[in-house]
Amino acid sequence: MELQHLKALEQRVDELIRLCTRMDQEVRTLRAAERMLRDERAQLLRKNEDARAKVEAMIGRLRSLEQET
Repeated sequence: MELQHLKALEQRVDELIRLCTRMDQEVRTLRAAERMLRDERAQLLRKNEDARAKVEAMIGRLRSLEQET
């Protein structure tokens, strides 16, 4: 009977080890995806700021042209 309990415990431990390994890989994958999304967000914010600066420059030029006439 004791041997049967040990075998069951060993199987459960093996199952938990497999689960931990799988979860570790999932965490690594999610962290990599998070880094990619953060990089993409930073890039989009830079592009947004560049576009905002260009629009503000165009508005400034239009206003100066308007004042000249």
